[in-house]
Amino acid sequence: MASSFDQIIDRRSTECIKWNVYDKDVLPMWVADMDFRSPEAVIQALRERVDHGVFGYPGDPFKLRETIVERLYRLYDWKISPEMIVFMPGVVTGFNLTCHAMAQPGKAILMQVPVYFPFFGAPTNAGMVRQEYQLVQRADGSYGIDFDAFEASFTDDTRIFMLCNPHNPVGRVFKRDELVKMAEICLKHDVLICSDEIHCDLIFKGHKHLPIASLSPEVARSTVTLMAPSKTFNIAGLECSFAVVENEALRNKIQAARQGMVGGVNLMGQVAALAAYEDGQDWLSEVLVYLEKNRDLICKTITEEIPELKVCAPEGTYLAWIDCRNAGLGDKPAEALVKQARVGMNEGAVFGKGGEGFVRMNFGCPTAYVEESLKRIRQAVHER
Repeated sequence: MASSFDQIIDRRSTECIKWNVYDKDVLPMWVADMDFRSPEAVIQALRERVDHGVFGYPGDPFKLRETIVERLYRLYDWKISPEMIVFMPGVVTGFNLTCHAMAQPGKAILMQVPVYFPFFGAPTNAGMVRQEYQLVQRADGSYGIDFDAFEASFTDDTRIFMLCNPHNPVGRVFKRDELVKMAEICLKHDVLICSDEIHCDLIFKGHKHLPIASLSPEVARSTVTLMAPSKTFNIAGLECSFAVVENEALRNKIQAARQGMVGGVNLMGQVAALAAYEDGQDWLSEVLVYLEKNRDLICKTITEEIPELKVCAPEGTYLAWIDCRNAGLGDKPAEALVKQARVGMNEGAVFGKGGEGFVRMNFGCPTAYVEESLKRIRQAVHER
């Protein structure tokens, strides 16, 4: 049956980075936003607010705070209070603020690579040093953690561990035992956890997201959790994100790190976020089914028709992490595929060590785009 997500929407006529970076004959499958209309409830709420016609300074979005509190308890049995929520324009702002709050010259921030590339600038921005632990790729292409090696990556200078869960770009949704071990190591070394959980709602069947801060009060006191409705409901351009910081002293440090740059959430972002969380669940349930079909199509096609490539089905996110190292595409496979297949994807190397020879493919789009991109990629690889 046809789905509303099959609708082809012209985005080149808008201020859209995804579609306007490449030439018009390139199919863009890169930056992580979706090509779907947002939930009708969100669109209607924005329309009603526009019709009001007055757009003055917004106050504190207390109703949104209460909705987030209820949502986190319902989904994760995680009890927080409204004052623990800190609003900000984006998750990137959030982890940079956290780093500035803990900034000590010469001290270090640890992250698991390959990882979402804006992580890399955060230590430098705060005058700190970047440390890396490389995730272990298993025989089936999935990724895990060697906990002895992970703990060995900590030094006396490590002050923050930046976690990405669900992990971008490798698609892991870390299990409870993995999160417990990571948290225990961080507590042992007195290291703050800054957890980017922006993809927490985009989880496929057989997997469940667990906020690391929900493990125990001890872990919660040492964690900044970053979330947003932006990826989930395709409203990234409205810039509404939030941090959950249960430790009041840490929360005050983060607020102080703004240093006069208030940087809250704009009025329309508040409106969209509230509508999404209150009335967007049916849309989200449908989009997850659609995304899972796209994911499975990619995995099936690569396995059966493009064996020179390898992919492991992501457990969460709408991003496929594709191994091109045996496809003869050189050191920059994304660049080669733009030239030869006219498909635009992210170069794996930008995600750090372990990303060389990979590409990241966004499948949050109509299935027709996925089919066409795979057709073009198959032809380009086989021609080589």
